[in-house]
Amino acid sequence: MDAKALYNQTSLECSRLITQRYSTSFTLGIKTLDKKYHMPIYAIYGFVRFADEIVDTFHDQDKEGLLEKFTADTFEAIEKGFSYNPVLQAFQMIVNEYDIDFELIKAFLHSMEMDLDFKKYNDSRYNEYIYGSAEVVGLMCLKVFCKGDSGMYNKLKEPARKLGAAFQKVNFLRDIKSDYEERGRVYFPGVDYRLFDLTIKKQIEEDIQRDFDDAQIGIEQLPEGAKLGVRVAYLYYQKLFDKIKSLSADVITKQRIRIPNSQKLSLLVGTFFETKLGIS
Repeated sequence: MDAKALYNQTSLECSRLITQRYSTSFTLGIKTLDKKYHMPIYAIYGFVRFADEIVDTFHDQDKEGLLEKFTADTFEAIEKGFSYNPVLQAFQMIVNEYDIDFELIKAFLHSMEMDLDFKKYNDSRYNEYIYGSAEVVGLMCLKVFCKGDSGMYNKLKEPARKLGAAFQKVNFLRDIKSDYEERGRVYFPGVDYRLFDLTIKKQIEEDIQRDFDDAQIGIEQLPEGAKLGVRVAYLYYQKLFDKIKSLSADVITKQRIRIPNSQKLSLLVGTFFETKLGIS
């Protein structure tokens, strides 16, 4: 392996480490994908994770300045095909290899900018944020899964968007306490955190379930090497969603809801055998 190949491989492995440290569930999902998808999806996750950390974690820093530099460095890396930042090096490799649309990347980074400024969202801003923060990430992954098959990509774009939206909205419900108390944010439009009750919770849940239902048909049409991993992610989030639905509004405003790692592993194994045996 020459020096450049070693740097590229090391950069990809940095993104893999980031994924493993930050998300047990996402790591489990990636491991059920065909091996050829592992590093590309790790690279996408590493990129979005670090951008998210800028706006959510580094409160003692100039977050706006950091995000502006991160954005400029991202597009410079893509244009030059190189970055000394291993996360951006890994990401630009995947963007250029799989022809990921610049508009998807711009929409994602714009959603990160919104996190710096917006504390309450109306319907328009909410949909804009969901698209940029979650739907486009699903579309980036879909670009990897379809690799050059524009017909498949166009056919599965809408289900991929719905799946990303469902995941993000479940995250909003799961994190409603920390988003409000630590960051002053309420993502759901027209919702006053102090008046959050069962009626509001059920309205949000009905919207999320529609997204899950619309996304499911697309999963079955994915390439075989991608189907299992996406299905695991779908079922994990559905299980988390079911747990949230079973709890009162008061409970989810007082604690973050989690699925234990043992249950995640059980879900992974069960889904693997269901898929291999053709059980729906």
